[in-house]
Amino acid sequence: MVELAVELFRKQFGCEPQIGGCSPGRVNLIGEHTDYNDGYVLPMALENVTVVIGRRVDGDVCTIVTGTEEVPEDQRILTFPTPGPSSLLQPIEPPKLWHNYVKGVLVAFDDNKGNIPAFQAVIVTTVPLGGGLSSSAALEVATYVFLEQLCPQLPKRSDKEKALACQWAEHRFPKMPCGIMDQYISVMGKKDYALLIDCRNLAESEHVPLNDPQVVVLITNSCVKHELGDSAYPLLRAQCESAAKKLNKPSLRDVTTEQVEAEKGKLTDDELKRCRHVVSEIQRTKAAADALKTNNYVQFGKLMNQSHNSLRDDYEVSCKELDRLVALAQEVPGVYGSRMTGAGFGGCTVTLVQRDALKAAKEHIQAGYKRATFIESSPADGARSVSL
Repeated sequence: MVELAVELFRKQFGCEPQIGGCSPGRVNLIGEHTDYNDGYVLPMALENVTVVIGRRVDGDVCTIVTGTEEVPEDQRILTFPTPGPSSLLQPIEPPKLWHNYVKGVLVAFDDNKGNIPAFQAVIVTTVPLGGGLSSSAALEVATYVFLEQLCPQLPKRSDKEKALACQWAEHRFPKMPCGIMDQYISVMGKKDYALLIDCRNLAESEHVPLNDPQVVVLITNSCVKHELGDSAYPLLRAQCESAAKKLNKPSLRDVTTEQVEAEKGKLTDDELKRCRHVVSEIQRTKAAADALKTNNYVQFGKLMNQSHNSLRDDYEVSCKELDRLVALAQEVPGVYGSRMTGAGFGGCTVTLVQRDALKAAKEHIQAGYKRATFIESSPADGARSVSL
């Protein structure tokens, strides 16, 4: 990846890059749509990464080039004045352009104070776009690490502060009200460990071993993304917040299964279903972490299957393609469990499978869903600088 980025930089700018940052995508093993409800999530960082490399230049213009083929050719180059009090960076339309993720991080990093010099940079990635593997957080965090190398004179922030800054950037520029999970795991990932994140109290987060060579995390990309997801996410979050308010709780993290049943008359049908998913998913996530600590993959797989059913029926964020992929995986002997992962409405599934059943699982899934593509990844390290 770094070699590809260097080659692109030389081709684009005719000189050598000097600094860089790298950050992984992630797959969430269990704990979906719980992060913005102050709950628990259990992601792991992927070996698939986004790399941002470049160099400081004279002048007052920043230029960034992306080598991502999925980006239309006329949107691959971004230029703007160096950010400062007289040249404030602002979001542009449409919000989901990659430009907004980068600009948001620049503002979060320095708040338009004028400490960021002119620079040239390129971005390359192996994190699939739109696959629910957090390509956006990988871009944000890699950009942040690049800026740390570009501005060594500025005080370094803690890992938690970096993640929160990148989350702020996604809220304000692409205008996506995401939880903290994606940025946090992209910063805090650790080789051979998943990360149980307490999204209310990040200090309580815990690395959980996932290094059994006989167990494989298989990610299957449906290669579809339904546009409904862009509008549904804010609505789902609003429904959760409304339900918590009606139940007189700060968030759904504080609601019990018993309270949901006892006070369901206060909720709309949609709010009730959202509550049922979030409350049960928080419980499943904590139980799954406990199962992983004791290598109880059978129990972990059962919880994954339950999670998918809840996301399909109560949170209503699955789709026929994801349901098909999950069902195909669950038919294979040696598969512990499978579920959709990410925000939903397309993207990927995640499957826990015995290594000696991996080939059969991939062949069976491919036979029943021709468009499927696969990623196998062990838990990887989080954000880091790039040596050039």
